[in-house]
Amino acid sequence: MFNNTRFALARKRRGLTKRALAKEVGVTDRSITAYESGQTVPESQTIEKIASALRFPIEFFFADDVEELPVEVASFRALTKMTAAQRDIALSAGSVALLLNQWIENKFDLPAPDFPEDYRISLDKRSKTDKGQQSSEGDQYPSGSHGNDPEAAAEMLRRYWDLGELPIKNMIALLEAKGVRVFSLSVDAREVDAFSMWYGDIPFVFLNTKKTAERCRFDAAHELGHLVMHRHGAPQGQEAEKEANAFASAFLMPRRSVLANAPRSATLKSLISHKKYWNVSAAALNYRLHSLNLTTDWTYRTLCIDLAKLGRDHEPEPSPFETSQVLKKVFASLREDGISKSDVARELLVQPEELDELTFGLMLNALSGNSQVDRTQRPRPSLKLVT
Repeated sequence: MFNNTRFALARKRRGLTKRALAKEVGVTDRSITAYESGQTVPESQTIEKIASALRFPIEFFFADDVEELPVEVASFRALTKMTAAQRDIALSAGSVALLLNQWIENKFDLPAPDFPEDYRISLDKRSKTDKGQQSSEGDQYPSGSHGNDPEAAAEMLRRYWDLGELPIKNMIALLEAKGVRVFSLSVDAREVDAFSMWYGDIPFVFLNTKKTAERCRFDAAHELGHLVMHRHGAPQGQEAEKEANAFASAFLMPRRSVLANAPRSATLKSLISHKKYWNVSAAALNYRLHSLNLTTDWTYRTLCIDLAKLGRDHEPEPSPFETSQVLKKVFASLREDGISKSDVARELLVQPEELDELTFGLMLNALSGNSQVDRTQRPRPSLKLVT
């Protein structure tokens, strides 16, 4: 039978209001509402128009229920600024990503999540020496309304993952090695930077790739902060966003590392030169230097003005973009088995382009065409990443 929940998901995925879809399909607004509520089943000709307007195969609307993610489950950085349509596009993309992730996990053994159950418990286990050292250096980020200390949380996680003070070469690869499922978002909206969530015991991060490489890295670290600090609480509100930003800053640029490698004189030229060491934006380094009291208020504001003149979307001497290493390995293995992108899309009942938007475009070239290769049964590959 026609699945009204899938119909609602498909409409939200395309960012269409009920009125806009009704106009495209040639029915009344009330009819669309009735279809979504399950009160009425559309006729076959109407279903064909719906499938065409929403760019989903007809079969998609006749499959089992799909998980619709509630707003509360995800962390959105600018929830108050984004429209309902932008929010629904991102959340519905997450629902499709869950289908793709389950399909992948049925065929591959992905890295298991490696997170402390509660970072506060881990902090309590610090030695008295560590606590004394932390206190003597001063807490740059005092606990917020959630009782979190972002600076301490970042230091704890680096210790837990045995990262030391070294810069992180590839943020996405690190997340995936620790069991985070990372997917891309193709949402041309500045308000939708990224979002994250725990789905059962599996952490997910969704990154908007229409940003600079440095901003994507910071977004990934920001979402990691949500996963660590807000796992057992609602990750909403300005206080939680400030905490996640502070976590990202401390995680990407550890305190001791910055104190040891900071430029002697903070100028626009020195920011651009030194940002490469931590692979962050010049603006992020400017903020971190000031938060650690290494620059004055005047210097910080002056550098903010200088950076603003370059343009919000312009990063001087930019870094190369990072992408998913797990998905790259998955697609390489599928290609060896003769499984094409069309095959995967057909099994998930979506268009191939839908998968491209979730997989950093890796499917675009890795899997193409239709294959007639005979696929013999073999053990599921076990994917591991070395960071």
